[in-house]
Amino acid sequence: MNKRDLIDAVSKEMGGDKKTANEAVNAILETIQRTVAKGDKVAITGFGVFEKSDRAARTARNPATGATINVPASKVPKFRAGADFKERVNKGK
Repeated sequence: MNKRDLIDAVSKEMGGDKKTANEAVNAILETIQRTVAKGDKVAITGFGVFEKSDRAARTARNPATGATINVPASKVPKFRAGADFKERVNKGK
């Protein structure tokens, strides 16, 4: 499912108004991204937690040349699924 499919699914749940569904999906995604970028968590009960995580500096290997390269430390977004989400995925519903 891509973003367009998500908007179509949300509009179907909301009664068919794609413009409102598009605005809602965009507002939710923008809010999550802005909040996580600031360093705050977004916790949606039963669904999961979006948060910023630190990735340590490390060495890696270029697969084409075999040369060792240094990868600097960075911050990355992270998602942890909630219990209800995990249960639904495991049951396959």
